[in-house]
Amino acid sequence: MGIDAKKKTAWFLTAGAAAVLLAAVLSVLYGSTGIPFGQVVRAVIKPDLTDQQHLVIRELRIPRTVGCILVGAAFSAAGAMMQGVTRNPLADSGLLGINAGASFALALCLAFLPGLNFSGVVFFSFLGAAAAMLVVYGLMSLKRRRLDPVRLVLAGSAVSIFLSSLSQAVAILCKIGYNLTFWTAGGVAGIRAKQLVFAGPVILLGLAAAVFLSGRVSLLSLGEEAARGLGLAVEGSRTACLSVVLVLAGGAVALAGPVAFVGLMVPHVVRYFTGADYRSVIPCSMVAGAFFMLAADIISRIINAPGEVPIGLVFAVIGVPFFIFTARKEERTFE
Repeated sequence: MGIDAKKKTAWFLTAGAAAVLLAAVLSVLYGSTGIPFGQVVRAVIKPDLTDQQHLVIRELRIPRTVGCILVGAAFSAAGAMMQGVTRNPLADSGLLGINAGASFALALCLAFLPGLNFSGVVFFSFLGAAAAMLVVYGLMSLKRRRLDPVRLVLAGSAVSIFLSSLSQAVAILCKIGYNLTFWTAGGVAGIRAKQLVFAGPVILLGLAAAVFLSGRVSLLSLGEEAARGLGLAVEGSRTACLSVVLVLAGGAVALAGPVAFVGLMVPHVVRYFTGADYRSVIPCSMVAGAFFMLAADIISRIINAPGEVPIGLVFAVIGVPFFIFTARKEERTFE
């Protein structure tokens, strides 16, 4: 990474951290219930647990804000790693079946293990995400050994559609449609401190591992032959990177549901400012993803106040045109 690239990365991280801090403050201040600024400050610094407004800040808004930061950073880092490892600019955990696998596992939990605690839900979400990833890469390895970006997306899309259909079938047969739909729409309104205590360390560990592996992702993005020529153990590095993607996506989906397009959009925005080196893209995507998730959550509260719009819908409105634009851009590049 050159000096100019390091400066761009430092500036982006600094500006991004300031933007995340501002958005986090707005997230804590704003809600369906109007709470004076002074009360918010006292609830943070010296809370009175007998005061209902303080409880709203401590038990609802602060965990929700922290959850937005973690989920946005996790989805964005997972998307950046996927795009680098597969050399596919349209890749993210949602397009490759991981989110659908976690959703199917949750549907089974809601149907057959309704009393399961949150740690159990997270565990089964990881299992579902891992199973989906194994199926996708199993399909990829039937005829060819190398990762074909187009076939990878097709395999991931097929697995996603299949698992989503199974989830809907379970929801209809077991009459859990409302609960499953509320969760799969994507949202952070239900995040509480006890969930963060379990899922937070898992996501933070995954984020740290993503930064550690960012150099390997950069080499993998050059192609297998180039990476091997530079001395990289390609298969082991790819397995490590995909394991981190699994941890990040599984933890984020367990907290907020399968919020689409975050992992697709954010790395593209970041690359516009920092370049294509994943040693910059991955950490900057974490910061940018946290900001976009906070901003989308605030928008979801504003546009239908005092009700809320699912945060997944906010991202879908922006993400679908962005996906089409990116796909057309890549098509012109190949031509």
